[in-house]
Amino acid sequence: MKTIHRRAAVVTALAATLMLALTGCTNPGSTTPTAGGSPAAWPAEDTKLDGVTLTLWAAQNSNHEADAVISGFEQLTGAKVNVVTIPDPYEQGIQTKVATGDKPDLAFWQPTASMLTALNATQNLISLDGAPWVSNYTGNLANMTGILNNTRYAALVTTPAVIGVYYNKDVFAANGVTSTPTNWDDFITLAQTLKSKGVTPFYEMGADRWATQWWVQAQLADAAKSGLWDRVNANQEKFTDPTIQGAINTYQQLIQEGLFNSDIKTATFVDQGNALLNGDAAMAMQVNSFFSELQAESTTDVLNQKIGFFPISPTGNVGTYIPDQSNAVVAFNTGNATQEAAAKQFLEYWLGSGYNAFLSDQNTVSLLSTAATPSTVPTALTDVAKALDTSVGSMQALAIANPDLYINLANMIQGTMTPVQVAQTTQTQFAQLAQAQGAPGF
Repeated sequence: MKTIHRRAAVVTALAATLMLALTGCTNPGSTTPTAGGSPAAWPAEDTKLDGVTLTLWAAQNSNHEADAVISGFEQLTGAKVNVVTIPDPYEQGIQTKVATGDKPDLAFWQPTASMLTALNATQNLISLDGAPWVSNYTGNLANMTGILNNTRYAALVTTPAVIGVYYNKDVFAANGVTSTPTNWDDFITLAQTLKSKGVTPFYEMGADRWATQWWVQAQLADAAKSGLWDRVNANQEKFTDPTIQGAINTYQQLIQEGLFNSDIKTATFVDQGNALLNGDAAMAMQVNSFFSELQAESTTDVLNQKIGFFPISPTGNVGTYIPDQSNAVVAFNTGNATQEAAAKQFLEYWLGSGYNAFLSDQNTVSLLSTAATPSTVPTALTDVAKALDTSVGSMQALAIANPDLYINLANMIQGTMTPVQVAQTTQTQFAQLAQAQGAPGF
């Protein structure tokens, strides 16, 4: 689940954004009639496609996600689907390729408005308006993500990730914890109590960096509900103002208080998963990909016994959703009507008759009312999915640009930045990206 919020310097992202903007300007009429989303534009799932080969770009962690779908689609239609793995950093690699005119038929892509903007969706992607599966999305998923300027460009195939707390049930039970925290203060009090008993309350993966920002974003959930990112987008509030700066300060204070693992500077994602699974730490602030790591190391029965999940926010249990590239797929405007129609047919099959096989193969939660979640999916993952309906968007979901907050926070952990420098550097990066987009107020 490596996404733009984790990696790469803002300079790279800014350059790619500018390149895509220039590409769009040179070909303003590139959106073809086939980009329309009327029901008539969607072929039947079993339309024969002998001789058609589709290319699907994927990241290293999503290049086998569609295997079951591809197998079924090829058998049904006679088409071929080639998966091409784009090396990390995935998003930057794709932006650079597309800016130079290199396009696949389909690609996994983070379906947030900011990342659709970064890909210049209005010029480079096919509209998926009128897609037959949209009405089958459960809860708020139909309107949560995948849309830019009221046009749908991304097909959500798995439930978006949610920032929250994974915890070891055995550690809780051994220390007399019988219920999960219901607000941030209770959460920190619990951690302090566990520390007093010799337990490591929280585990952070400072070396791999990308999860550092979850601690800040969870603290911003209530503010996000009150329009924080709208104000940041309009340059009416900054990362250096009290709300975001305060969340950064609190994160640093918790680290200095000793509530995290002593090897926080060198710990990795794999270390974090092992620590929670083995009971070497009580809790980890993470997203869905963390549980995928646990699934790779254990069984559903063991995970149901050992691992739980709860969302957290300053005043309650509000989760923060953050769609990533493995959650969604986009189709590209290649100018080839046959290829574009086949790409749409592939998505229709994926979220139609091919979806049950996909769920079973991935052992994941269904996001469609027409398909049941497999009984083998661990309880923690179903709890994550339940948290979506009351969750609020992350910076990645609601902000117009994604600065390198996680890198700056990781630098704070390593001792090379202060909390004030983290906020100021992030604000400068955000303003640069906003200016590149031509956002008002910057």
